[in-house]
Amino acid sequence: MILRVVIGILIGGLAGFAVGYFGKCSTGACPITSNPYISTAVGAAIGFLTAWTK
Repeated sequence: MILRVVIGILIGGLAGFAVGYFGKCSTGACPITSNPYISTAVGAAIGFLTAWTK
């Protein structure tokens, strides 16, 4: 159970970082894609919730 949650957090964080790093918003009005740190946190949270509920 714990290993699944850790892997979910890592995969979600990595996916979130990729979205924040490569998916730049040209205006800066997109809070998730304009900052890789925020998108990493959001991705890790989604990965945690996905792994925890299964």
